[in-house]
Amino acid sequence: MNTPLPAVELRVPTEEDAWHWHHVFNDPDVMEFHGAKAAELSVYEELTARQRRHHAELGFCLYTLLDPADGAVIGFTGAQPWPRDWGPVGEIEIGWRLGRAYWGKGYATAAAQAALVSVRKAGVREMVAMVDSRNERSLAVTRRLGMRLAETLPTPTGERTAHCYRLDI
Repeated sequence: MNTPLPAVELRVPTEEDAWHWHHVFNDPDVMEFHGAKAAELSVYEELTARQRRHHAELGFCLYTLLDPADGAVIGFTGAQPWPRDWGPVGEIEIGWRLGRAYWGKGYATAAAQAALVSVRKAGVREMVAMVDSRNERSLAVTRRLGMRLAETLPTPTGERTAHCYRLDI
């Protein structure tokens, strides 16, 4: 029996969301597969500004994910052009990152499904998700979204392996 997904609310990131993302992600468990520690606030300021530009130019972005019960920032989910010079360069990546208190409740899957609507509306027909091969929680989200494993890549440092999943939308 499938458990119903929770309601989610997405918004284009505001300037204030840089602080919220910094605060929510300031947890070693949350950052285990993203450099092991929270980035400086300035990184999130640049990231939220870039997402506002993506939304204005592309019609989608990494959205701020809100708890519909109280409006608290849970994390982010959405899509953006792959931002690195390795891996699926030139492709659109779907991604998610949630605060530890929100894991295991279906928010990542529900929010990713909601974000796919704006991506599809913008004319994107294929998405990728790059996931650390050890990140079982995110691997489970890719399966729930119906993504298929396309390739396995070493990260630039060669210390980890990333899985590239694909989804036709």
